[in-house]
Amino acid sequence: MDEKNYIQILEDSLESKIDLLRRLQVLCQEQTEILKDPNASPEAFEENIEEKGKLIDRLSALDQGFDAFFAKVKDQLENNRDQYRDSIAHMQEMIREITQRSSNLQVLEKQNSELAKAKFSQIRTQTKEIRQSRKVVNSYYQNMMKMNTVDPQFMDRKK
Repeated sequence: MDEKNYIQILEDSLESKIDLLRRLQVLCQEQTEILKDPNASPEAFEENIEEKGKLIDRLSALDQGFDAFFAKVKDQLENNRDQYRDSIAHMQEMIREITQRSSNLQVLEKQNSELAKAKFSQIRTQTKEIRQSRKVVNSYYQNMMKMNTVDPQFMDRKK
């Protein structure tokens, strides 16, 4: 395999990473909408999380493959740097875009984390209120049932 193929493989890998980061960004924005929507179903949130997990796994695998492949061809590329100047500059630009997208994703993830904490806190509060209401209703029902009964009375049998 010659250096041109190596560079093409590295560029393809970087383009795939950019595509995965774009898709992750879309999923993060969808997650924000789900968290902001009071009527959103837990299933929608769970599906979003699962899809993001799959993309993150693919991204990690792609990173590991890129690092391993780059380690193998690094010396050959550095020795022929002048010959591949344009390709190297293109890859550096793609790496800058990847870094920017990664930073944006981190910001979105932090915002989503805060939204999720607030949403789960709200759900806990609602659950607590429902439990308290249920206790009050049960207590009321039990008290009302007792009103129609006559308590046992003692009778004095001594004359």
